[in-house]
Amino acid sequence: MDKIVELWEQHLGAELFAKDIDATMSTMVDDPYVNHVPTMTGGVGAEQLRRFYAYHFITVQPKDLDLTPVSRTVGHDTLVDELVIRFTHDCRMDYFLPGVAPTNRRIAVAAVIIAHFRDGKLAHEHIY
Repeated sequence: MDKIVELWEQHLGAELFAKDIDATMSTMVDDPYVNHVPTMTGGVGAEQLRRFYAYHFITVQPKDLDLTPVSRTVGHDTLVDELVIRFTHDCRMDYFLPGVAPTNRRIAVAAVIIAHFRDGKLAHEHIY
């Protein structure tokens, strides 16, 4: 279970803070998928997911993105994070607010991420 947590933290760090697509993808299986359920955005397979990360997610994060953990549940091959995401809406974020131009307003939203692991790597994420 500790390896899952370590890999998850590495993934989040690469994705949200280092903004490094290659480092993010290196934490994942060869056939990963990500689904932002409310907006049905993400990607299926490494090629689609890399494209999503490059053009719609990793490169378009607000400058002041902050995550506040609420709870974490870790199982044999699944991790569930409940958190509060806070940011200033200073960039277009179609994965989160499709079609909404930046408002420069402060936003806080509760989120749940269900991450499943396979063979020591991240296989998929469902984000609510």
